[in-house]
Amino acid sequence: MKPFDYIRAEDTEDATRRAAEVGTFIAGGTNLLDLMKLEVMTPDALVDINRLELNQFEETEDGGLRIGALVTNSDLANDTRVRRDWPVLSRALLAGASGQLRNKATTGGNLLQRTRCLYFYDRAMACNKREPGSGCAARDGFNRILAILGTSEHCIATHPSDMAVAMRALGARVETLNEAGDTRELSLDDLYLLPGDRPDRETVLEPGELITSVVLPAPVDGRQTYRKVRDRASYAFALVSVASVVAVENGRITRADLAFGGLAPKPWRDAQVEALLVGEAPSEALFHKAADQLLAGAQGFGDNDFKIPLARRTLVSVLSELTEARP
Repeated sequence: MKPFDYIRAEDTEDATRRAAEVGTFIAGGTNLLDLMKLEVMTPDALVDINRLELNQFEETEDGGLRIGALVTNSDLANDTRVRRDWPVLSRALLAGASGQLRNKATTGGNLLQRTRCLYFYDRAMACNKREPGSGCAARDGFNRILAILGTSEHCIATHPSDMAVAMRALGARVETLNEAGDTRELSLDDLYLLPGDRPDRETVLEPGELITSVVLPAPVDGRQTYRKVRDRASYAFALVSVASVVAVENGRITRADLAFGGLAPKPWRDAQVEALLVGEAPSEALFHKAADQLLAGAQGFGDNDFKIPLARRTLVSVLSELTEARP
């Protein structure tokens, strides 16, 4: 591991200034330290933010919930309010990693974890995300876990977070602070970037810009679930996942908030899929139309071709379960 300086930040102003000048934030470090050991990431300094007061829950005036960036995944998954009002989020968190990792991983860190593309972690292989301009060995390599939507000729990596997929379905917003003291609020769609010709840029965050909290909007009517399809029962990243909030009234779908993991470089949400469902009577034929829309632009790269029919089956199954329509 390359030598680095360690800085313990005393407050958010100190943290953002130090990070903008020299380093990278660290909280739980469950992904970052692995990347540093492999020298995939080689920051000159780590700015430890664990002593900042960002580990609180706060109920918002409109009935939502502000979650501090340092709230651990375990505490978030087991919070009574989250389990009652946003169960899709709790289920997504419990479907990710191990109990030990959830005890260390934080809300902000989970949002910013890096792809598990094998070629990103192998410094002997070409990877535009790790080394811009070097190429993408994954396109013609072993790409079973990689993306079929939102890719580019430069990168087909997937975003790994289960939590972010659920938050995308719930319409969560991220609050940030920079070294100048400026704050901004971002939707998850705005936070993450698609690879295009710069796959090394994964978010719109600037150097030293700190995620301080995530805000869940007020609970909505409907049934919620998180379906994760993976290679084994635990401790595996999603091949396909679906986070969903679906409501049916008087035999018609009135809400269909859907986000997908394992398919794209960021948590994927398609407004046209949701619009196609709302106002219609649940049926298997309708669900297949939604899958047609979702997968219209899907492209496999060989080993991951199976994700296209798998995503279809998963979506149809989830919608059938939540609407109680017979598949």
